[in-house]
Amino acid sequence: MPSADFDNQALTHESAPITAGRILVVDNDPAIRRLLNRMMGVLGYKVFEASSAAKAFERLAETKIDLVILELDLPDGDGRDIIHKLRLGSRVPIIVLSTRNDELGKVQALDAGANDYVTKPFGVEELAARIRTAFRHCIQSQGVNPIFEYGGLCIDLVSRRITRDGIAIKLSPKEYDVLQQLVIHAGKVLTHRHLLREVWGADNEDDVAYLRVYMRQLRGKLESNPANPALMLTEPGVGYRLSVS
Repeated sequence: MPSADFDNQALTHESAPITAGRILVVDNDPAIRRLLNRMMGVLGYKVFEASSAAKAFERLAETKIDLVILELDLPDGDGRDIIHKLRLGSRVPIIVLSTRNDELGKVQALDAGANDYVTKPFGVEELAARIRTAFRHCIQSQGVNPIFEYGGLCIDLVSRRITRDGIAIKLSPKEYDVLQQLVIHAGKVLTHRHLLREVWGADNEDDVAYLRVYMRQLRGKLESNPANPALMLTEPGVGYRLSVS
């Protein structure tokens, strides 16, 4: 098992997210969940926990999760069932973190759709690197350049860092989610309904006024002239588009 003691300073690096990614830890061992909660907190991620497959699906239904860390041996089933069900409609990165160390088990988990497999006991630096790699591969699999630059603005989707002229800009999680959608589909018009569905869920597809509030906040933080935006453009009556020119 990994030690509960690790060097916080060693994990505090320049690529730590400015906007917290949401990681779901699915493990029936409270000590592992505590360790990962602390480790992810140092790295700037926000952690949600589940001790069983049923709890995991509850969390996934309640919250937009950016990455799943999954133990295969769960009290109410095999973690591979979670992978299979998730892959029916989601590309969320999945890192298996399991006591199973047999080659067949690893192959089956990866074939089911896991992005990576780490065996316990594990090194926290190694796991942190695997998380960054999983985010990078997920973004690249969508045909998206993980780095978007516009003038002095730099948006790094892997490290979730936004800077202007080297100075970090902090966004709220929802602001980041809206921006991420615009960057992933840079140059394309995204309808109000698309953005509301992807960021807030299917029950909020008609709350355009709510979306406008977040776009105004984003422009205030990212545009040189928020009153006359050059990056996040409005398509009247339709939605928004991120300029690539």
